Amino acid sequence: MSYMRRHKRVISHNDPLEDPIAGVANLFDASVVFIVSMMIALFMAYNMMDLLDPKSEVTITKKTADGKIEMMSKKGKEIKVSKVTDKELAGSGERLGTADQLENGKVVYVPEK
Repeated sequence: MSYMRRHKRVISHNDPLEDPIAGVANLFDASVVFIVSMMIALFMAYNMMDLLDPKSEVTITKKTADGKIEMMSKKGKEIKVSKVTDKELAGSGERLGTADQLENGKVVYVPEK
């Protein structure tokens, strides 16, 4: 009998239960930390930390799946996205130089004097 009384004192129905939603909040916090760390790792892997620097100037060229080319340029805090087209343009201007392609595929700009 004394065993039963002792056992009843340990299991008490008056004890407050832990909120089950508290564990979900902790999972959300952990997932936010994981996502931010993955973004920083990707920035570092692709050497794109300059995108986070407010004083840097960066230009990225991207080719989409359908063959269109987009240029993203960042100067300071301003980011501009331009789509490259194959349309010919006409107008007046001054010739600045020529661009030559080397054997290894690099393009070199040669200014005119």
